Amino acid sequence: MSTRTSLPVIDTTECCSTVTGGELAADEAERLARMFKALGDPTRVRLLSMIAAQPEREACICDLTEPVGLSQPTVSHHMKQLVDAGLVVREQRGRWAFYRVVEDTLAALSDALRP
Repeated sequence: MSTRTSLPVIDTTECCSTVTGGELAADEAERLARMFKALGDPTRVRLLSMIAAQPEREACICDLTEPVGLSQPTVSHHMKQLVDAGLVVREQRGRWAFYRVVEDTLAALSDALRP
């Protein structure tokens, strides 16, 4: 049985002005910094890339722990940071959590750095 939980997703229609396109408002800068900060850890970058490399661009937490060599609670902590930043969404399926890449957030981050 699959239990779906609605999670807040960052509204990328309001985010994000380009960093080089003019002075950013304080709230826009804070929003961008939160997303980039989540990617400031090499383990989280690896986790995101591992999820994105999957055919459906989603992965079970059970498949993420061994490749990064960390315990499940530590990987869950890193995944929470990615969820909170809006880079992935989490779905509980039975006893396992599955994570899926949020394409719109990645596109917004990419766009924010374009000149």
